[in-house]
Amino acid sequence: MIAAQKKSENIAEYLIYLFQMEDLARTFQFDIDALMENFIKKSVPTVEGQESLKAWFLQLFKDMKAANAVKSGHTENVRESMMELSYLHKTLLEVLNDPKYKTLCEQSQEVMQEFRQRSNLKNHHDVEVLLHAMYMKLQLRIRKQDISAETEEALDKMRIQLAYLSREYKRMFATENLN
Repeated sequence: MIAAQKKSENIAEYLIYLFQMEDLARTFQFDIDALMENFIKKSVPTVEGQESLKAWFLQLFKDMKAANAVKSGHTENVRESMMELSYLHKTLLEVLNDPKYKTLCEQSQEVMQEFRQRSNLKNHHDVEVLLHAMYMKLQLRIRKQDISAETEEALDKMRIQLAYLSREYKRMFATENLN
């Protein structure tokens, strides 16, 4: 499945993909028939693939309802992955004192605070703010909306920090699997 492949390759892309799928479920108001007709059948060429994606979305619907994420919020799986990234973020800063990561955090701090204020994420962890900023950028690209050079530069600082964190996450799990 696409989600599992994304998770093993890049945790940030995986989470942003799941943000998008959660929003798609909400857009179709958890109506699997409407989702099948208007999205799945149009984007998946084989019946087997369509049925597999249908089953995946039905499970997503259940997970979203169980997490009380029908109108907003995220599934337990998404929250758990964001928590792992948050712990890694803290570990890189406070335990490992990773100089490269500290520099990236410093470089993105001002733009992240501004995004946090504008996007109603005032009480959210830095990692969640980074992910939502990249999701917003994806949404703007999908809608073919222009992004100013200044905004692009600000988002780039956050993207670079998130990319570094994702790389360290992958490295961490690769090391765990060797032991």
